[in-house]
Amino acid sequence: MISPTILTTNRLLLREITPALFNQLFLAKTKQEIMDYLYLKNDDEFEEMEERYVKGITTYYTDFKGFYLLDKETNKVIGRCDYHTWVPGHRRAEIGYTIMNEQYKNKGLMKEALERILTFGFEQMNLYRVEALVSPANTPSLQLVEHFGFKREGLLRNNYMQKGVLEDSILFSLLKPEFEEWQGIKMV
Repeated sequence: MISPTILTTNRLLLREITPALFNQLFLAKTKQEIMDYLYLKNDDEFEEMEERYVKGITTYYTDFKGFYLLDKETNKVIGRCDYHTWVPGHRRAEIGYTIMNEQYKNKGLMKEALERILTFGFEQMNLYRVEALVSPANTPSLQLVEHFGFKREGLLRNNYMQKGVLEDSILFSLLKPEFEEWQGIKMV
């Protein structure tokens, strides 16, 4: 099996997941092994991930690179952060993130992970622009993108479906020079 890239932070291991790793998992592992590796909690989550795999998580135009967040002490998967709409030819990607385990929320872990993953994106993936689509009602996520200096670009009305209801998204972006400036300010 391909060895995934592992990024580290003070409290986390960030284990890479790519289309090639998805392919290896679904061709060589049992359902339970796949569920354990991808931290899928039930058959519905497995079926959704399997459908993503079968339909293809990449296209001619877009690619995917994600990271599972593991607690360094327990090696337990607690969340994920993905560049789920990566357009290499245009040097941009949309980022998404979630903490899947309630006991790990509100501890600054996503801030810790996102800083490392943004650095990886700009330095290793040759990104120039990272986009984030955030629900106007998701205060923690709004605070997170604002922390890193993402700029609000506008409101996308009825942009995504959540539990059968169309909801708005606020579009934010972060350009490489803005992130580098944020890093410089943070160092002072």
